[in-house]
Amino acid sequence: MSERVSRWQRFKEDINCVFDRDPAARNVFEIVTTYPGVHAIQLHRLNHWLWRKNWKWLAKFISTLGRWITGIEIHPGAKIGRRFFIDHGMGVVIGETAEIGDDCTLYHGVTLGGTSWKEGKRHPTLSNDIVVGAGAKVLGPITLHDGARVGSNAVVVKDVAAGETVVGVPGRVVKAKSSMTEDERQQQKLAQSVGFDAYGTSSKSMDPVATAIHGLIEHIQAMDKRVDSLCQTVHQLGGDLPEDVDMHELDECDISEDKDESKS
Repeated sequence: MSERVSRWQRFKEDINCVFDRDPAARNVFEIVTTYPGVHAIQLHRLNHWLWRKNWKWLAKFISTLGRWITGIEIHPGAKIGRRFFIDHGMGVVIGETAEIGDDCTLYHGVTLGGTSWKEGKRHPTLSNDIVVGAGAKVLGPITLHDGARVGSNAVVVKDVAAGETVVGVPGRVVKAKSSMTEDERQQQKLAQSVGFDAYGTSSKSMDPVATAIHGLIEHIQAMDKRVDSLCQTVHQLGGDLPEDVDMHELDECDISEDKDESKS
């Protein structure tokens, strides 16, 4: 009887956690009938019980049916804690030896995969309160400690300490800056003047295109300083320089006109 109460309590927790993490959720009936992440988790609870009872074929068979229905693949051997939420869910893959703690959230396209064909622990361990963004890959027998965050499309192959955020390929830890230096403020101002801001997170972006553009901006900033210094030296030596000339600003109209001319 106590086991039944425990399972019912866990089911209620799985439903209630959706309200906390998905503002689109409206009522219990909608969640129970239309949320594939909830369906996948409930099927996994059954499959994992069958797996531990050595009904392995039946567990795998039901798991396969669940994948067809929900688009989410969870191996029956995976260990999943309480209040686990898979948002959207399509394309999520969780391997056999993966372990997931309490209050974790995965988005669509996430893979908790292995990097070895050897038996034993080969999939990641997620501690409590972990969030893994859409399309991220967490690979190998690594551990994401409490409160870790993984950005969308990141590839994580090393342990992540508690409370850290990992982005990029390969995954790297990012830390918010409490303040900006004068050079960083000038760089940001120059970036804004040329209309560049990589999705609003240019200062932390691991995108190679964004990194290259910021490298060019830093180089232009350094060249501007050197030109200013040279102009001051020429003035001190009595030389004449042409008056300041306003540089032409490139806007969308200019770009579109160039495109039209190239087509013609």
